Amino acid sequence: MSIRLYIGNLPQTFDEQELAALLKSIGEGIRFKAVLDRETGTSRGFGFANVDDEKVADALIEQLNGKDFGGSNLRVERSERRESGGNRRVGSNANGQPQVARKAVNKVVHSDAKSEGAPDPRWAGELSKLKDLLGNQKTAV
Repeated sequence: MSIRLYIGNLPQTFDEQELAALLKSIGEGIRFKAVLDRETGTSRGFGFANVDDEKVADALIEQLNGKDFGGSNLRVERSERRESGGNRRVGSNANGQPQVARKAVNKVVHSDAKSEGAPDPRWAGELSKLKDLLGNQKTAV
């Protein structure tokens, strides 16, 4: 089974072949995939590496975590699978000290819950147009 590593703090524009050469200098069987922005196609500054051997994965973390690459200090750590809900980041930092989970912030962009007195914000524009159309109609009595 391959080990999945997070490689972060990559420069916005970097040569993927240069990074591949750097990874290959540490060991064989390393495959890297950068995460790209859907709209622009540019790098989002991180990616994931799949490593076949656990010793190579440990060597990769040891040698590249904090190393300068293109003017940025790389961040390399084991990637944990996302779980639905809860805090995803628990473990220790590069110094071996336990990390404190970040405070959960509940941001609501829109909600499916009905609120009293206010229309759903996703339909507010359409609702306004309908009200104007109905208000402008003349009916014979």
